[in-house]
Amino acid sequence: MRNLQLPGRSPVLAPNGMVSTSQPLSTAAGLHVLREGGNALDAALAAVAVQCVVEPASTGIGGDCFCLYAPAAADEVIAINGSGRAPLEISADWLLEQGVDKIPQQSAHAVTVPTAVDAWIQLNRDYGNMPLDQLLEPAIGYAKDGFPVGQRSAFDFAGCLELLQGDKDAADVFLKSGQTYQMGELLRQPNLAKTLAAIAEQGRDGFYKGWVAQDMLAKLNALGGRHSQADLDAAVATYVQPIKSQFRGYDVWECPPNGQGVIALLLLNIMSGIEKFGDDPINVARMHHEIEAGRLAYRDRSLYLADPAFSNVPVEGLLSPVYADQVRGLINPDKAQFGLPSSPLPPHKSTVYVSVVDKDRNACSFINTVFHTFGAGLVAPRSGVLFQCRGQGFVVQPGHPNCIEPGKRPLHTIIPGMLKKDGKTIMPFGVMGGEYQAFGHMQLLTRMLDYGLDIQQAQDYPRFFPDPFSDVVDIEEAVPEQICSALRAKGHNIRRARLPVGGSQAIWIDEQTGMLIAGSDPRKDGMAAGY
Repeated sequence: MRNLQLPGRSPVLAPNGMVSTSQPLSTAAGLHVLREGGNALDAALAAVAVQCVVEPASTGIGGDCFCLYAPAAADEVIAINGSGRAPLEISADWLLEQGVDKIPQQSAHAVTVPTAVDAWIQLNRDYGNMPLDQLLEPAIGYAKDGFPVGQRSAFDFAGCLELLQGDKDAADVFLKSGQTYQMGELLRQPNLAKTLAAIAEQGRDGFYKGWVAQDMLAKLNALGGRHSQADLDAAVATYVQPIKSQFRGYDVWECPPNGQGVIALLLLNIMSGIEKFGDDPINVARMHHEIEAGRLAYRDRSLYLADPAFSNVPVEGLLSPVYADQVRGLINPDKAQFGLPSSPLPPHKSTVYVSVVDKDRNACSFINTVFHTFGAGLVAPRSGVLFQCRGQGFVVQPGHPNCIEPGKRPLHTIIPGMLKKDGKTIMPFGVMGGEYQAFGHMQLLTRMLDYGLDIQQAQDYPRFFPDPFSDVVDIEEAVPEQICSALRAKGHNIRRARLPVGGSQAIWIDEQTGMLIAGSDPRKDGMAAGY
């Protein structure tokens, strides 16, 4: 139990249903759906649609998603990959001919074909209880009538002024008198409301055909993009076989590549053989081992992770206990290692995550993204669609497993998680923060299962992350300076984090009481709520 005299908040408990998101309006929308008889998937879709309006810096309908859904009546986890593909008319050779050897953020080449909406349509059709038009009503209302910008959102907006100024259509939507919106100011997106209404009325065709499709293609083509109607027609989310590993007696489920869930599982396998070094996870020895494990696991991410339809990703080898033992054996307990292979992949920061459990104990773990903050910083003018920049996840390096190719999906950082035990669902969970997510899954689960922190404490605790693109370790301000100094003495390049490290939500289904226990990350504007 936390010290009630210190800042913090308690876990949220409820007997029936629970929703945890990074935005209160999103949580409220999901909770309303649960009360109206919708299931966990219905609530997640309603919640994430609202987030696509009220957290535009982090997500949108022009982005991607992944989902894990655990039906209460079956010992299974359903996974869908709603990540977009490169246009059919683009290739590394063509980009190199244009003088492009690294894909810039604010360019049409960074925009893979938006696929989140197709995933929504499929999930609603196959597993939902309520019609999609009803689930989209709250999002349409907030887009049409406006919503008050939250504190964290205003903070994120402020860092993107130059990006938004780089596109007139984006500036028209997200700037007010030439400046970013401040906390509490009302932001309206009437064109986005029309697009959401078209999806509500026409389903998939409301987004991938007709005036919305024409508007998106016109915007991208005017900027040199090679997107076509054929790309939109082929923008189909894929049901995939989820992958799992065991940690402390629990089955941890993740989506398979092209997402980095396999790296989260590799990290857990490595940490399963590393001791706690104390009763508090913020201690020098434990932090050193987590940092070194992270650097080694992300080395493998850079070397192997790609679209399995185009490359042989060695998932079985990466998840082998023998391989985890070998990697763990490379960690020097006394000093940091250097000379690991550097990654050619770019960093990324922005995503939203939704966790829902309903009265029947169906559980949904849902994550939606536009990649960088405000994605590509490009908006289609008539439809109000903000485009992601997930194409930056590719490299322009022929022969590399993650090289851009026609119709290929890039390395993806977003990863929903699901915890089960003896076939029963225990916890849908997820971590935001781009590259941090695989490391964050490890930190969240080890802090709960190794150190006994409750679901809120595990999210409140200070975080750190070894940047996979440099030798820097970002450490949040709450970590004492003497610990940072001791880590420097081991050879780590410690830097105080400029931004909060990640975000998270999770809901625990207590086997003994039957109660739902939830937490929501204080680094975001959100909350957990139940009934």
